[in-house]
Amino acid sequence: MSLPSGARVLRAIGGGDINQALRVELPRGEQAFVKTRAGARPGEYEAEAQGLRWLAEPGALRTPRVLDIGESHLALEWIERGRLDRAGEEELGGGLARTHRAGARSFGAAGASSTFGSLALSNEPAPDWPTFYAERRLRPLAALARERGVLSRAEAESVERVADAIGDLAGPPEPPSRLHGDLWSGNVLAGQDGRPWLIDPSVYGGHREIDLAMLRLFGGAGSRVFAAYDEQWPLSGGWEDRVELYQLLPLLVHALLFGGSYGPAASRIARRYAG
Repeated sequence: MSLPSGARVLRAIGGGDINQALRVELPRGEQAFVKTRAGARPGEYEAEAQGLRWLAEPGALRTPRVLDIGESHLALEWIERGRLDRAGEEELGGGLARTHRAGARSFGAAGASSTFGSLALSNEPAPDWPTFYAERRLRPLAALARERGVLSRAEAESVERVADAIGDLAGPPEPPSRLHGDLWSGNVLAGQDGRPWLIDPSVYGGHREIDLAMLRLFGGAGSRVFAAYDEQWPLSGGWEDRVELYQLLPLLVHALLFGGSYGPAASRIARRYAG
């Protein structure tokens, strides 16, 4: 366990699948949330800190202040948990639209890779969104899932066929959006004031429908969130038919990390789009 210098552990926090999570008191009395684990990849926590700052730059949604970074820990300001109220849901939707619209320099980048638990996926920039989604996400995940026995050969080939056809499936071209990159409901923290905070990002420039598809996949976001988003920046026509296309990414990631029903769910979606 690694801690900021002079920190005192107040209690452990449950719920983390990869890191140990702690509530600590820093030497000057400020309380902090600390995530730590032995064997963290070099620069992993620094990349997360940079991602939090990048998401906060547009001033549309809050992220916790970074208080301390080490090779094996990250300390963030402590946020007392609450529940999103109506205004908080609308703030999340509208703020997410404005964050996306702030844009990115390319499809990819913002960091050398995006991490999802023990997985690291390359963020090497691509010339367009279909190329990035196919070459930096779908094909590497299909190959890894086949190698680890998470998908059968036929199932992995279905994902490959989706990658082959992605130019026709991905929807109208858009400039790269500023993505959270791992936006399930657990990475939206509600403060005691009922307002949202974004946590645990895996940032890159990409298609905004990815974030929204993941937010729909695991529940927890009400209809007000998506209505508020649409008021700020309506989605391109046909987005409903692309929701599962973009849910394929988190399902493949979860199949590799957790197994269970995620592999069959990813396979079903791949068959749908592979034709």
